[in-house]
Amino acid sequence: MGNPFVHLDLSTDDPAAAKKFYKSVFDWKFRDFPAMQWTGIDVGKGVGGGLGGKQMPSQPTAWTAYVDVADVKKTIAKAKSAGATIIVPFQQVGDMGCLGVFIDPQGATIGVWQAAKKSAAPAKRAKKSAAPAKKPAAKAKKKAAAKKKR
Repeated sequence: MGNPFVHLDLSTDDPAAAKKFYKSVFDWKFRDFPAMQWTGIDVGKGVGGGLGGKQMPSQPTAWTAYVDVADVKKTIAKAKSAGATIIVPFQQVGDMGCLGVFIDPQGATIGVWQAAKKSAAPAKRAKKSAAPAKKPAAKAKKKAAAKKKR
C-alpha cells in the first residue's frame, strides 16, 4: 500500500494540560520545540506525533492523522478537484518536510505529509580502465632484467 499514516497531531486550547493527561494515561515522552510552539510525541513503537495550540480560534480540539505523500501540492490539488475543502494548502515545516490539510466531502479532516528528501547518494567513482597502467618501477625492473640477459 502506497500511502501509510505517518503522523498524528493534536490541536488543543491547552497543550500543557494535554501533555499532562497523555503522559499519565500512556506514559508518552515529549520533546518541546519552542520556536514552533509545538511538542513532539514519542510513543515508542508505532506512529508518533505531536501537539500544539490551535492555529485558528474556530478550529476544534481534535487529532488529525497525516498520510505520507510524494508531493503535497499535487495531492492537495487532487483533493480539491475531488470535492475537498482546503484548510492548509502548503506549509513548510522547517527542514523536516511540508504538509497540507483538508476536509473531505464527508466532513473529516485529514493531513498530508511530505518528508524532506534525504541528501543524495555520493557520486559514483569513475570506472577504472580494464588494463591497469604499468608502474614506473615495474618498467625499470623489466629493462634491467633484459640488459642482464644480453
